[in-house]
Amino acid sequence: MSEETQDTGSGAERRERSERGERSDHVDDHTRAQDLSSLEPETYYDEYGDDEWNRLEATLGGHLEFEGTTTYLERYLPNSGRVLDAGGGAGRYAVWLAERGYTVTLADRSARQCELAREKAHEHGVADRVTVERADLRALPFADDRFDAVCCTGGPLSHLTDEADRERALAELRRVARPESPVFVSVMGRLAVLQNLVRSVEYAPGVPAMVESGTYDADFAREHLAHLEEPGFTACHFFRAAELEAVLESAGFEVEALVGLEGIAANVGERQELEDLDPATVEAVIEAVRSLRTDPAVVDWSNHILAVVRA
Repeated sequence: MSEETQDTGSGAERRERSERGERSDHVDDHTRAQDLSSLEPETYYDEYGDDEWNRLEATLGGHLEFEGTTTYLERYLPNSGRVLDAGGGAGRYAVWLAERGYTVTLADRSARQCELAREKAHEHGVADRVTVERADLRALPFADDRFDAVCCTGGPLSHLTDEADRERALAELRRVARPESPVFVSVMGRLAVLQNLVRSVEYAPGVPAMVESGTYDADFAREHLAHLEEPGFTACHFFRAAELEAVLESAGFEVEALVGLEGIAANVGERQELEDLDPATVEAVIEAVRSLRTDPAVVDWSNHILAVVRA
């Protein structure tokens, strides 16, 4: 998941919602019917389409997420082998891995994202090393101990809003990974999204509940965002860093690193188009972000928190 989708109240969206509100002021907020279709992650990503491929290079924030993730992949991956890209979307990481010689299986629930992943693998000349399957994190169709490394990056685990579902998904990631193999899990951070909610006045009624639960779903939208015609994001559980570490340890993983991918550029970088920035500026920001990525405070404030663990 992306910084763009965590920014639940972009300027364009806010203006559009404001105009809709002006046109329908006569409708009582609590009786207005909401469009909650985007809260289903599979539907959301089917409609999101190419943006899921583009987002990691469209903005400074996306670039930092990708650069940070690949830095830790390079550090912890085995020299070769089979890698599962669970919830891999349009295939950015699958292509990156295949270009470095790994045999990659990408699994994702979205039919459109799977289609895009196949297209991108062909475009980049790595289709012979990338297999794409529609699959659910909670019931992966792979044998035990099949993969030499497992990636679940970009936030797929966050889209499971039920705690039991997250536990099942983590058990599945551990099951299909070989003993002692590295597993990479990144989730969306709660503090970063809270800052966005506070900044967008129309979302402010939900802030106390988000502090407590971290879960953004249909129940949350109905209870706290009934004044909006649509909630503007898809279902998600936003993590605190300590919470992520605890659930990974409960699932039987040994946590080796916690990383704040956007770091000190959280909630800033996604508003800066990468093509508008001087390369020297980008490199300076990357250098600063790298130096603080594992600072506990920085980790907890990041849009995406990456955990490197052992199965």
